[in-house]
Amino acid sequence: MALLGGMIPGAQAASGVQEIDTELAYTCDFPRGEQPVKVGITAKIPESALPGQAVQPEDVVMDVTLPEGAFAASADPAATVSAEMTLSVDVAQKGQEARAEWIGRTADPAPVPSEGELVLRTSGAVPYVAPGAPGDLSLKAAGLTAVLTTRTAEGAPTEPATTDLVCVLDAGQDPALAAVDVAGGTTSPPPSPSPSAEWPGEDEEGGREGEEPAPDAPEVGTRVQESGAADAPPCAGDPDDQLNMVAYVTGYANVAKLDGASRFPLACAQISQGPSWLDFTDPGFMHLYQDSTVDLRYQGKPQLPPSQGTFLTFGFMPTTATLEMTQIPEGTRPDGTRIPNIKSDLAISLADFSSRSVTTITMELMLRLRDVEVNGVPLDVGDDCRTSRPFTLTVKGLGTRSSAGILEGYTLATGGQLTGSVSLPPFSGCGVDEDLDNLFTASLSGAPGLVKQVQGAPCAAAQGSGSAAFCTSGYEPVDVPVPTR
Repeated sequence: MALLGGMIPGAQAASGVQEIDTELAYTCDFPRGEQPVKVGITAKIPESALPGQAVQPEDVVMDVTLPEGAFAASADPAATVSAEMTLSVDVAQKGQEARAEWIGRTADPAPVPSEGELVLRTSGAVPYVAPGAPGDLSLKAAGLTAVLTTRTAEGAPTEPATTDLVCVLDAGQDPALAAVDVAGGTTSPPPSPSPSAEWPGEDEEGGREGEEPAPDAPEVGTRVQESGAADAPPCAGDPDDQLNMVAYVTGYANVAKLDGASRFPLACAQISQGPSWLDFTDPGFMHLYQDSTVDLRYQGKPQLPPSQGTFLTFGFMPTTATLEMTQIPEGTRPDGTRIPNIKSDLAISLADFSSRSVTTITMELMLRLRDVEVNGVPLDVGDDCRTSRPFTLTVKGLGTRSSAGILEGYTLATGGQLTGSVSLPPFSGCGVDEDLDNLFTASLSGAPGLVKQVQGAPCAAAQGSGSAAFCTSGYEPVDVPVPTR
């Protein structure tokens, strides 16, 4: 199989890798007028390729420098900002052109400095390009758009909550990013994705709607569209429950044995805040502890929406399955109250009132597999193929607040990133005509895998709709997070 790997159509035959490292000047239309913005672009791309061969830029990073006072026009003072940048890249070869979109996002919100410029580091996966014929393939930077999301020091959205920028490349610059030497010969083109993964505005053949692709035109690859608010499942809160919040969550879980990651679909979580108490036994600090509970909600069931995962089983066999993750209740105490699965510890400094927080969320889950296909052939696993017992998922979120009131990281009330790990137990009940338990146990169980979840800012429906409560008019969360690896 290792020898066959070198014969897979589209495998890179590049002699080396070139590094992109350039800085370009743009002019962007901020609410208070046009302002200069600098964009530093770094990436790696093959030096050479064959016609029809996928050329995949990697390690793409865009450092965007915003001018001082960029958010001065906002009604609310912005304390943090996150960004999604879209850089248009013109791909040309032998007089034929195509356009790719390089999208980068900030990993965490960046604090807005009291003075000076603000640098936002964005990164993300970008589409491949495939030359259509021998001859140099050039990549040049073009326009830039950005969506900046700002929050106050308290973590609430500012007014307005987002700023949309359209930026034009300043004249007198060399926009060239890279040139790839395309030698003679051919190789099979990259496999065509399903229509659902096509770029917006393109048909299934990869061309612009209503246009025929030009002969030998370079091909621009596809990307999976990120979930948006329109794709979010129902997640309405109860305006009559003072302690109830709802939030969207999503993320990834690594499957260590398969060297891959399974994406958690966008899901609704209902958070019920429990009792809190103070503790002064830690010298110099006041601790505020709180116990709460979180329940998954999907069509009236305590589970995540079903998701599809695809892996290379045993390193070479493509296996696809639908995954169903169901939450197991933690139970109740003798007094009838729920056993909490959220533990929050907020430590406040008595010297300068800065704080640090640790939030630990623990859930008992069961995983069921169905609709399994191996190399495109259905595999009948039956209706009861699942982990033999519940397993524990524990994730933690860390947050800090400076003495100046700047909040960074995760809190239950504002959302953010949570990380942890999980080990799957053996599988049972898999197979109809034959026992397939050992197949899935060997492929999936045992080795712990990293879990990275992103929780959006929750909606406290009892506070009503509007920016202060993070709720839509239907009492659903405004904040729809994007998963990060």
